[in-house]
Amino acid sequence: MVRRAGEQRTLRIIAGAWRGRKWRFPEGAIRPTPDRVRETLFNWLGPRLAGARCLDLFAGSGALGLEALSRGAAHATFVDQDAGAARELSARLSEWRAPDARVLRTDALGFLAQPPASSFDIVFLDPPFDSGLLPQAAAALAQGRWLADGFRVYLECPARVGLPPVPPAWRLLKSGRAGEVGYHLFA
Repeated sequence: MVRRAGEQRTLRIIAGAWRGRKWRFPEGAIRPTPDRVRETLFNWLGPRLAGARCLDLFAGSGALGLEALSRGAAHATFVDQDAGAARELSARLSEWRAPDARVLRTDALGFLAQPPASSFDIVFLDPPFDSGLLPQAAAALAQGRWLADGFRVYLECPARVGLPPVPPAWRLLKSGRAGEVGYHLFA
């Protein structure tokens, strides 16, 4: 989503305990997942969210992890290397009194190179489109003990390019397109 200078960079929670709450995200190269795509994704995830442990890699605005927490996820870890994004996310989590969430200001691939403290039920994988990091991040997730049994991984990538290589054991469950965004759910 490209905004002109001076426009507010504001998002809103679609559903759940924080429904309708708005927050601003910092200037920069952040490309939040559009509302329509988030709504579809969270319809796909449905009852899997209740009590889930979520990882929002390349978190940016935090829209995916915040929406998951609003809809009943038990935990969310947000990973982003941008200082402004991490600061804003930390402020939102504190202001909204998020029950169990943490923000890590670090490189996503560096984070995945460490042994995980625990596994995640749902992973949101949405790196900057032109970064080329999606295949590397997906491979790192599959190699470690990052994914719990019955996991779901959501990938977002440029629709014009199509899906990058993903681990062979991952099974595509759902796929969609909204404008320039291709979005996919794997198990």
